[in-house]
Amino acid sequence: MDIHAPDNTRSAVGGHLDLSCTRNRVTALLTSYNRKVNTLECLARLELAARHACVSLDAVLVDDASTDGTAAAVTAAFPWVTLERGDGSLFWNRGMYQAQATAMQRGADYLLWINDDTLLVENALSNLLDTLGTLRLRLSQTVIVVGSTADRATGRLTYGGSVSPNRLHRFTYSKVWSATKPVECEVMNGNLVLIPLKIAQAVGNLDPVFEHAMGDTDYALRIRAKGFRIFVAPGFVGHCSNNTISGTYRDATLPLSVRWKKMMSRKGLPPRSWGHFTRRHGGPAWPIYFVWPYIKLIAGEVRRIKRSLSRQR
Repeated sequence: MDIHAPDNTRSAVGGHLDLSCTRNRVTALLTSYNRKVNTLECLARLELAARHACVSLDAVLVDDASTDGTAAAVTAAFPWVTLERGDGSLFWNRGMYQAQATAMQRGADYLLWINDDTLLVENALSNLLDTLGTLRLRLSQTVIVVGSTADRATGRLTYGGSVSPNRLHRFTYSKVWSATKPVECEVMNGNLVLIPLKIAQAVGNLDPVFEHAMGDTDYALRIRAKGFRIFVAPGFVGHCSNNTISGTYRDATLPLSVRWKKMMSRKGLPPRSWGHFTRRHGGPAWPIYFVWPYIKLIAGEVRRIKRSLSRQR
């Protein structure tokens, strides 16, 4: 199937995708950095899903100083996307914070978080909206709905919603998913999340203290602290591969000095972000939660060295 709608069906009026059958107004939020091909395909798939769901769609894309022509290509291809520019220091969380600040002033019915490497299937938005409508009737309250993605090659679950099965390991999460029914979750990945504007107004924006990651998990916990519930929609809404651990602080083949440096960086587990997160959500035991990953990294390296020396004897 051609993921691009025919030219004679594509139009934008007042910065929105113009549909005569519009039922809901959705503002999509996303960030980009030097992934022009991914970003364009993501937006094309999103447009197709919006037509299938018959929603009024606009979007706020924060391009964080891409050098590959992403901004110009998006502006030319998708007039319903409002482009905002970063200086290269925003990364995911702060880029999404900027996008959501703009979107919350527009008065859409729903905000839609989407990663620019998430490629939706045609019924993705219909699935999220139908799930939300069904749960709203059943529970007599509106909810947040998360979409699950699969790896295109293996079909395995990659991103979506998770729960913490052990309260002693509060920040260790396991994914939840069902092919046929909504499943309640505690936290979510930000790859595809449908948020009613009323809930976003009650909870507020993402917290810009987070330098890259953790903002989506923090936001989910804040949502639940406000008394709202989060559910994973049934089935898969699209494809997105897992990020590789190769070259990250989790890569045990790297020297400890390299892993430690990567752990301290904004794409690792920077102490300022992690400390803020554990203080907010860790309760009285937050100092233990805070130091544990750093101790674990060093202890793991010590064990590896001891095993290596033992084999040499």
